[in-house]
Amino acid sequence: MEVQDIIEQNTGEQVAVFSTLADPTRLRIVKLLCHKQFRGALCVNALAAILGITQSAVSQHLRILKSIGLVKGERRGYHIHYLINPDALEQYRSIVSTLLTIEEPSKWRKSKNPIN
Repeated sequence: MEVQDIIEQNTGEQVAVFSTLADPTRLRIVKLLCHKQFRGALCVNALAAILGITQSAVSQHLRILKSIGLVKGERRGYHIHYLINPDALEQYRSIVSTLLTIEEPSKWRKSKNPIN
């Protein structure tokens, strides 16, 4: 694999995940939605009350989380409850895991621009 290929592999997706979760409020929302105590689904009102922020702020954070597919909404009566998209969560977990794995240099194909 060429050095440039190593650098560019999944970079766009990694940036999207890290930049989305870099915000403390969005990270808290994801943690809440992943917690079994809440059965994985909360409405905007509940999230706002738990986090101590406005409903409009919660809605804006959810919009960003939904834009990368990490969160999805499900209508339950009059309210939309938000939950983690398990497929996206697993995909992003794999992307992050790949990024944070150290590969042995023996696995790299020699290229014109070696990393070392």
